[in-house]
Amino acid sequence: MRHRIAVIGGGPAGLTFARVLHRHDHPVTVLERDPARDARPPGGTLDLHEELGQLALGKAGLLAEFQALSRPEGQAMRILDTDGTVLRDWQPRPDDRANPEIDRGQLRDLLLGPLDVRWGRGVTEVVPGTRDGVLVRFADGRQATFDLVVGADGAWSRVRPAVSPATPHYTGITLVETSLDDVDTRHPDLARLIGDGSMAVFGVNRNLVAQRNSGGHVKVYAQFRAPLDWHTNLDRHMGLNQRAGLDLADVEAVRSSLLALFDGWAAPVLDLLRHGTAFVHRPLYVLPVSHTWAHVPGVTLLGDAAHLMPPLGVGANLAMLEGAELAESVTAAPGPGDLDEAVRAFEQQMWARAGRWAKITMAGLERLVSPDPTEALALFDEVQPS
Repeated sequence: MRHRIAVIGGGPAGLTFARVLHRHDHPVTVLERDPARDARPPGGTLDLHEELGQLALGKAGLLAEFQALSRPEGQAMRILDTDGTVLRDWQPRPDDRANPEIDRGQLRDLLLGPLDVRWGRGVTEVVPGTRDGVLVRFADGRQATFDLVVGADGAWSRVRPAVSPATPHYTGITLVETSLDDVDTRHPDLARLIGDGSMAVFGVNRNLVAQRNSGGHVKVYAQFRAPLDWHTNLDRHMGLNQRAGLDLADVEAVRSSLLALFDGWAAPVLDLLRHGTAFVHRPLYVLPVSHTWAHVPGVTLLGDAAHLMPPLGVGANLAMLEGAELAESVTAAPGPGDLDEAVRAFEQQMWARAGRWAKITMAGLERLVSPDPTEALALFDEVQPS
């Protein structure tokens, strides 16, 4: 029996789920709210773990293509003190394939392949338990019904309310992202400072991270502890002797405030902010560490929709493996009752694994943005291969 299946969201989780179904010749409808595949920047780079994201790509038959696109050298990690002293400089072995990097855009295109994605399908509501199945309502007024609706639509999922009342909460830590283009030609000193992979500098309750993408593009992340409304009064919230509110759309004002926040750090490190082209405000939100729900027939969640956690290199990997595993479970379920039992069993497995990782990543975030910067260095030493 061919179940009517829809996955909401065209990110790593949803597309991996769809590709594994496609490999098993099972039809699937991919619904994405973006109007086109190139409607917005795809984001930064991801390190795909052998036992998580790469395992999922193997289930989709895409591992060899991933290996041809990925950057094993991107696993390199350098840590500097705030004065510019190099504290750690880890380089991967030439044959190290544990966590190679790939640009999100390249991964998306790899997963899209032959899939038929319905672009511009913003979902407003998912209603389980109707006579004909699970009802999906769209922003344009249309609607459709399916036997199974999989919510892979991220932190602010429109599918999640069908199974859970949980909403993400702010961690107390904010990230401001900027980027540098053509870094090897335009900023060769910064290119050498960053190296082939990532570079991080940790201070008191704040850090700066620079991460290479392909094509000479570098993403820079300023991370710090602050109230959610930190930008409304920089003097009261950040101690920056500036009582006026900060317009987050004012590039030069944001740059100036960040340079003040990291004042005293080494000049080459601050150049990462001085040369940034734009700034994007990204407060970090998470779902409860042990987020579960009472099983609802016909609806389930993947990835950030199910277990939003700090961005410490695990979330996308978990999401992709979950997508692959759910797809395999679905293809092995011949009838409607079997489908429901397969989804129920999948959820139990997902919750147990995601709960463990959520605890690890929350503890990691606390150490990476800590009053004691040596906590971040100790964490690196604990997790980095010798």
